[in-house]
Amino acid sequence: MIGPFVAGPAGNLIGSWGIDELAGAYLVSLVLFVIAAIVVFIGLRPDPREIGKQVAEKYPDTIVRSRVVRSMAQIFSQPAALVALTSMVLGQMVMVLVMVITSLHMRGHQHDLTDISLVISSHTFGMYAFSIISGRLADQWGRGPVIITGSLTLVIACIAATISPDVLPLGVALFLLGLGWNFCFVGGSTLLADQLSPDERARTQGFNDLLVGLASAIGSLSSGFIFAALGYNTMAFISAVFAVIPLLLASYWTLKRARKSRAIA
Repeated sequence: MIGPFVAGPAGNLIGSWGIDELAGAYLVSLVLFVIAAIVVFIGLRPDPREIGKQVAEKYPDTIVRSRVVRSMAQIFSQPAALVALTSMVLGQMVMVLVMVITSLHMRGHQHDLTDISLVISSHTFGMYAFSIISGRLADQWGRGPVIITGSLTLVIACIAATISPDVLPLGVALFLLGLGWNFCFVGGSTLLADQLSPDERARTQGFNDLLVGLASAIGSLSSGFIFAALGYNTMAFISAVFAVIPLLLASYWTLKRARKSRAIA
């Protein structure tokens, strides 16, 4: 979020040394990563894992353990788990597809590094700033409505990104893209955790993170090819189509669940 205030000046500084201005952002990132690593290594004591072990040993009756640990196939055969997985994986892929190529799109329209940084900063703000709100909404509205809201926001963001290559419209579109991803990820991860016993969570969530990482890789690799072959707007429309999938799945699951609850009542 402070990128616009760092990337431009860092680029100008390192450019005066005869190095490409884009290297400035990487230099700043390197310094910040080193500082973060030192803080975590020195300051994160005791290790949260050790605290968890001590709590589990001291209060064994508070941890409910399932006698049967289900396989991945059994877990994701549940509609709720499948909706959660789809919302996170496709939400991630849609977000990455549009995000990673927007900088190149803006550079092609002669935007400078500061303008590009402002748009990406807006996107990052949308991704993370509202996590507390989206978490509370997942409890108040339910997981399904939050995923639906996130998917719909992703669709709107992808379409909005095609309106204009100017900084303000792209900044708003990328902000919505980050916000939609946030709702899909918070709602999806919460819904997935709801379906798992403590003994299943680490393995299942790790597998989910693997798929999310693969979705990022696919989005990053394919965005350049789609952009080169079809252009930015077409790529954004393709991304919107992918965002519709979790929207439809979450809507169907939510409606079916509501009907079931009414029938029981």
